[in-house]
Amino acid sequence: MDPPIAVILNSQSGDGNGDSTREKLEALFRASGAIARVTVASEDGLKQLVEKAARGECAIIAAGGGDGTIACVAAALVGTDKTLGVLPLGSLNHFSKDLGIPQELEEAVRVVVAGQSIQVDVGEVNGRVFLNNSSLGMYPLVVSDRLAQQHRLGRAKWLAFFWAVLRALWRYPLLQVRIRAEAQDMTRRTPSVFVGNNAYTYSGLDLGTRTTLQDGKLSLYVSRDVGRWGLLGLLLRALARRLHPKTDFDALSVEEASIETGHRNLLVATDGEVTPMTSPLHYRIRPAALRVRVPRPTGKN
Repeated sequence: MDPPIAVILNSQSGDGNGDSTREKLEALFRASGAIARVTVASEDGLKQLVEKAARGECAIIAAGGGDGTIACVAAALVGTDKTLGVLPLGSLNHFSKDLGIPQELEEAVRVVVAGQSIQVDVGEVNGRVFLNNSSLGMYPLVVSDRLAQQHRLGRAKWLAFFWAVLRALWRYPLLQVRIRAEAQDMTRRTPSVFVGNNAYTYSGLDLGTRTTLQDGKLSLYVSRDVGRWGLLGLLLRALARRLHPKTDFDALSVEEASIETGHRNLLVATDGEVTPMTSPLHYRIRPAALRVRVPRPTGKN
């Protein structure tokens, strides 16, 4: 029999009942011919459990949760011979969708058990790994405000996010940034800098997705200083999937970049998690640094 698969489950994922989700996962893995050791992790205990699993005997370590949980598990596996399995149990699941992993839990389990393993790139900022993207400026401020509203006022996530966006638009904070990326040197006043692990589409029905995570490049998007109402227009164009790179932002494709700001300390978002960091921010791509389970090509066993 194949060795067991370690599964680390965020206790808040799925239906919010970690024990029932664990039992469901154990049954799904048995039905797929595998034994899974499912551990339910709280937010505070997640990192410790991940590090323990990375040192353990299991060759495949699956993460059950949203993009933040997946990124936490992946960070411990980068540069090792362990394989990441992805069980998308969050609200957005960008990483799994861009890899073509099924969003139905039963099908995702089958991919973990019988899929193929490939090497994908990860991004890194000041030593912190990210799978999707990192940003500074308005977005981490919005996330920080949203979390504060949820904890202080008990607001639902999306209602708190809506009010946080409105407040950020009203304040319209700007960053003075200097970006040094290979042979390029750019200075801008901007409301937002977005750094993607590989290139994102920025128009059409596939806005915000990636066609590959194996190109070995970071994509940098620096929003133009267009004023409060201009930024609102940009957000509306993004919702309508009609962004225009020539007028809305500057775009760079690089392997490394250094970003200096007028602030020594600032909030930086990585895969939706906000962390205080010290400027300058050093970004780099780590090509093929993570082994991950994905569906096999159609027609192959």
